[in-house]
Amino acid sequence: MIKFNNVTKKYNDFVAVDDLSFEVNQGEIVGFIGPNGSGKTTTMKLISGIIKKNSGQIIVNNLDIDKEPLKIKASIGYISDSPDAFLRLKGIDYLNFVADIYEVSLEDRKERIEKYSNMFELTDALTKPMLSYSHGMRQKLMIISQLIHEPDVWILDEPTVGLDPKSSYTLKEMMKEHAKKNKTVFFSTHILEIAEKLCDKVIIIYKGKKIYDGTLDKLKEMHPDKSLEEIYITLIDENN
Repeated sequence: MIKFNNVTKKYNDFVAVDDLSFEVNQGEIVGFIGPNGSGKTTTMKLISGIIKKNSGQIIVNNLDIDKEPLKIKASIGYISDSPDAFLRLKGIDYLNFVADIYEVSLEDRKERIEKYSNMFELTDALTKPMLSYSHGMRQKLMIISQLIHEPDVWILDEPTVGLDPKSSYTLKEMMKEHAKKNKTVFFSTHILEIAEKLCDKVIIIYKGKKIYDGTLDKLKEMHPDKSLEEIYITLIDENN
């Protein structure tokens, strides 16, 4: 689970996340929606401990990020919005590097790497440098690397961007299975249709502030006779 209590993050005079509060419960898939520059990636980096907040409280699995940052990081699988990291390494070397960080045993990592690389049809590419990968292949490798330690909390920043339809479907099915195990999935997306099919609820953010938190069914009831796209644009316009 994730709790954000009145969290603010500033970059000099720019407020990227503005007194933001929300909750993601165990067993939920929650979509995080907002236009570019609205604070989605900053929020996810705050949860993952990559950057530090200016004020407020962040709780992950009943642990305070100020008091137990390493335990929280060990429980999270964070997939960033860019898969371009350590590109001179071979895919298998990068996966072993990440497995070493999370102290995954040789037996477990071998089994998981084989399992996930087969699922994402990446097995034949693992012995090649990541520099030779397409964007989609790099994205798949990043996904595998963050599942290798079997984290309870998935933080996914635009995870389907660049994926082929089969891999995108595979990932979405994995997200559903993860939530069924009473685990947590928090992901950002620009594609409202994905959110509609996957999410138990959505959080819409604009200019660092939350402007909606609830189910898409409830949102539709509040705006009858409008498509999701029209509702989304209306919400943004009302808060502009």
